[in-house]
Amino acid sequence: MWHWLNPEQQLLCFGLFLNVYLVTVLGNLLIILAVSSDPHLHTPMYFFLSNLSLTDICFISTSVPEMLMNIQTQNKDISYIKCFTQAYFLNTFAGMEDFLLTVMAFDRFVAICHPLNYTLIMNPRLCVLLVLLSWLLMFWVSLVHILLLNRLTFSTGTEIPHFFCELAQLLRVTTSDTLINNVFMYVVAAVLCVLPMTGILYSYCHIVSSLLRMPSLPSKYKAFSTCGSHLCVVSLFYGTGFGAYLSSDVTHSSQRSMIASVMYTVVTPMLNPFIYSLRNKDMKGALGRLLSRGASWL
Repeated sequence: MWHWLNPEQQLLCFGLFLNVYLVTVLGNLLIILAVSSDPHLHTPMYFFLSNLSLTDICFISTSVPEMLMNIQTQNKDISYIKCFTQAYFLNTFAGMEDFLLTVMAFDRFVAICHPLNYTLIMNPRLCVLLVLLSWLLMFWVSLVHILLLNRLTFSTGTEIPHFFCELAQLLRVTTSDTLINNVFMYVVAAVLCVLPMTGILYSYCHIVSSLLRMPSLPSKYKAFSTCGSHLCVVSLFYGTGFGAYLSSDVTHSSQRSMIASVMYTVVTPMLNPFIYSLRNKDMKGALGRLLSRGASWL
C-alpha cells in the first residue's frame, strides 16, 4: 500500500497518522465526557453529538491502527476474516455517520421551526429509538454486504491498492462475477445517500424559511448559530465522501483514490470535535469545566 514511499517517508507517515489518531480519539472522548458530565448538555442535540463522537472513534479505529501496524512491521498481509471484518465495520460506521447527521438536522429543524413543541417531539424515547434504529439498520446492511462477499473467490496473494479493505476495492480484485454485489452496493449507496441528503436539505429549507420570517436580526443569528457547526460537519463529510467515491470510480490512480479516502476516513473524524468545540459556547464551557475538574484531581 505504501510501496512508493521510501523508509524516511514511511516513518514520517507513521508519526503523522499516529498523532492524528491520538488527537481524534482524545478530542472525541472529551466531547463524550463533557456531554455526559454536564447537566446543561443533557439535551437531544448533545446526545446525538456524543453518539457522533463515538462513531468517529470507531470509524477511524477500524483503519488507522491496522495501517500503522503495516507501516511499522513492513508487513502488508491481512487475512480474509480480518479484511471482511474491517470492511463490515467501515461500512457500518460510515452509514452511522450519515444517519446521525440527518437526525441532527431534524433536531435543528424541530428546535427552530417548532420551538414550542420541541421537548414534546424530541423526547428521550424518540432520540434513543432513532439512534438504535440507525445502528440496527447499518448492522444488517453491512452483514448482507459481507455475506455476498463471502460467495466470491479471491486468489492467494491478492493485492488491494488501498490502505484498508474497502468494499468497492474488494469487488475489483475478485475473480468471480460481482453483478449481484454491485447491484446491491449501488442500490444501498443510492438509498443511504439520497434519503439522508434529502432529509438534511428539507430540514434546512424549512429552517431558512423560518429564519427569514423572524423580525429581529439577533434572533436570526442566535437561531442559525446552533446550525453552523452541523453545516460545517455535513459539508466536510459529504464533500470528502463524494471526493473519495469519484476518485475511486472515475480515476484509475490508486494514490489519488487513497488520498481522497484518507480525507474521508481519517481527517473528517479528527476535525469534527474541533468544529463543535470551537463554534459552540456551551460546549467550550463544558470542556473548560471538565478540564478544570481533571486538573484539580491531579
